[in-house]
Amino acid sequence: MRSDRKMENARWVACIARIRADADEGAFAELYAHFAPRVKGFLMKSGADTTLAEECAQDVMATLWQKSHLFDPARASAATWIFTIARNRRIDALRKSRRPDPEDITWGPAVPPDQADLLALQQESAALTKAIGALPAKQKALIEAAYYADLSHSEIAKETGLPLGTIKSRIRLALERLRQAMN
Repeated sequence: MRSDRKMENARWVACIARIRADADEGAFAELYAHFAPRVKGFLMKSGADTTLAEECAQDVMATLWQKSHLFDPARASAATWIFTIARNRRIDALRKSRRPDPEDITWGPAVPPDQADLLALQQESAALTKAIGALPAKQKALIEAAYYADLSHSEIAKETGLPLGTIKSRIRLALERLRQAMN
């Protein structure tokens, strides 16, 4: 069974190499016939509707054609590379769908909140400030950089000299502690 997977991967690696070297449409058709339906199914299982799954699958296959030069068989199998592209496209589509359309954003003065809402907001804000103050110093500094200074994780890594994975881990731990403190 394992040797079958190796042989199949070798076949897909060869197809990607032919696309990279010669823009081989036959190799692309072979990859497309095998992976496009599987990518669509993967996306649908992850919650995408049929239309979005088809669009993302098309985009994944177009990316494969355009960026075949980026594939490194030493780092991942062909299937892993293709499904990673699919996963990233799905995440991008989710982010895009969650952004409000400009017409949906209300313009002009908002209705002022009532006193009960203001009091609840002040209490939550005070509790959050207290919870942030209780974080370990390293986590607190990263939360402040990410959310008060609005720095990306990569920018924080450059600024602090810490590895990106460390930044992400500490922020994730800090957010979990804040979640627990707020509940």
